[in-house]
Amino acid sequence: MTNFSIFIARRIALSGGKNFSRLIIRIAVIAVALSVAVMVSASALIAGFKSEISRKIFEFWGHIHISDTAYSLSFEPKPVSVNQSFYPELNQVKTIPEAYLSRIGLSPNAIHGGVKHIQAFAHKPGIIRTKTALEGILLKGVGTDFDWSHLTPYLLEGSSINTSDTLPSKDIIISQQTAQRLQVKVGDKFVLHFVKENDQLRRLFQVSGIYRTGLEEYDRKFAICDIRQVQNLLGWDSTQVAGFEIWLDDLRDLEVYNQYIDKEELPQELLSVTIRDKFPSIFEWLELQDYNEVVILGLMLVVAIINMITALLVLVLERTNMIGILKALGARNRPIQSVFVYHASMITIWGMFWGNLIGLSFCFLQDKFKWIRLNEADYYLSYAPIKINWTVVAGINLGTLLITSIFLLLPSLVIASIAPVKAIRFK
Repeated sequence: MTNFSIFIARRIALSGGKNFSRLIIRIAVIAVALSVAVMVSASALIAGFKSEISRKIFEFWGHIHISDTAYSLSFEPKPVSVNQSFYPELNQVKTIPEAYLSRIGLSPNAIHGGVKHIQAFAHKPGIIRTKTALEGILLKGVGTDFDWSHLTPYLLEGSSINTSDTLPSKDIIISQQTAQRLQVKVGDKFVLHFVKENDQLRRLFQVSGIYRTGLEEYDRKFAICDIRQVQNLLGWDSTQVAGFEIWLDDLRDLEVYNQYIDKEELPQELLSVTIRDKFPSIFEWLELQDYNEVVILGLMLVVAIINMITALLVLVLERTNMIGILKALGARNRPIQSVFVYHASMITIWGMFWGNLIGLSFCFLQDKFKWIRLNEADYYLSYAPIKINWTVVAGINLGTLLITSIFLLLPSLVIASIAPVKAIRFK
């Protein structure tokens, strides 16, 4: 009977129908196409949005920070010795020992990579003074172990700081936002003022580069300089730093590596925290996008279901005489219902085809030409990014087809109430 239902459904699809039913079918195809296109586009936009912002934060700040416990809780600089058993040996960690993983109930396959890089840092707040403006800044000092590849993508002008000389470099890298407010450019000099034990210290710096991450809230706060400058300002020697920054190969390992490093690698006086813990507001905001995605997918799916139910009811009403004849010839309700469910499923698949074509075309064009622009001050990005997850696209398509088919069973129950005698009488 399945072959019979599919055969009749194909004949109905090829025969066309009355003008009104053809119009309804076209509307149903368009509705499904638009729904799928919006779902595919929305998922790619939200995934791209979260991925790009996370990448900016992690590339610039690292994944895990190690520092003194008091500093981590109060954000006051406390000296930490660089002579640690984990530094720079953590660079050699490519996976977590199986003994530790089994202790916490994970298999080795749950780890996707290792430690990519570890570097030391120190920072101190100060005030930049020029002829025209004053600007508060947090000076972040980096040394020879700093991986400039993390900053290079955001360096708009100038070059990196040379930290290999015997004397501390006077070069400084500031954000574009800070440079515009202070009206300075690469090569200009200014004085930075610091407070130490009620005394005022002054240091002359020269702008060697200007960066922009798009994270305006943080761009206006941070400047990068030679770590020896910060150590001198704090009264520390060359073996003292504020902490260490760690980059991982795979973000999915963030929590398990943070726990492993904190419990197995660090002494008691040090603490490791993830960047999520240090900047929770941004990541909480990103997590809210998941709810937006669910709402959009749900609404679009409802639109597709309602239109397909309407189209199926029109198809059933249009073919009332055919239903009566099939029942008179001995056909049962279920095979007849299957005829219309198959027909409606064909319409759904046709709409899904066009929806995927439209949605994926939009994604590829937006990724290439970046037509949709954003206010970077509000969204941290200057354009709407795209990240196509093919697993999600497949899930959208399979979920749409499955859920729509289930709901199509409801209007097909109308067929059971059609009496053959009455249906044929009004032919």
